[in-house]
Amino acid sequence: MIPRSRAAGRAVVYQVFYRLPLPLRRRLVRLAVPKYIVGAVTLVRDSEAEGAGRLLLLRQPPGRGWTLPAGLLQKGEAPVVGAARELYEESGVRLPPTALRPATPNAIVHAKGWVDVVFTTEVPASSTAFTVDGAEVFEAAWHPLDDLPKLTWPTARLLAYYDIGPLAGQFPPPVPDALP
Repeated sequence: MIPRSRAAGRAVVYQVFYRLPLPLRRRLVRLAVPKYIVGAVTLVRDSEAEGAGRLLLLRQPPGRGWTLPAGLLQKGEAPVVGAARELYEESGVRLPPTALRPATPNAIVHAKGWVDVVFTTEVPASSTAFTVDGAEVFEAAWHPLDDLPKLTWPTARLLAYYDIGPLAGQFPPPVPDALP
């Protein structure tokens, strides 16, 4: 329970705050709340694959591991639009935003101040051609889910949320049943 004098002080602060003009209140809130960089990620599966399935991965500079099609959102861009744009820019796979479904969980908040909004889709590998620019992306390829190549650390951590890859089952930690 909050002590009475502290609660009264908070009440006064809120009364003053809500009497300020809206633009000034918005500025104050933007100064006080955490800032996050928001990116969009797409998990693209091969709709024709047998068994565990296959996942589209990219090899990007410096080329030490494979990643997912992903990138930062442009100012005012909807996450699903950004995911479709990044998928096209990095792999040449053009899909309408309506072909992407929110993954579960849809947003992954990372400790270093960024948020990934994750989407999934399936495309047939036999009729999907990849186009890479050789600068931002060296190579795009399908990889079996039960035999993934070396992944970058951020990619391995993100895939663990979906029980995929080398960290599957280890991350994220289980949520406690009771509050502390």
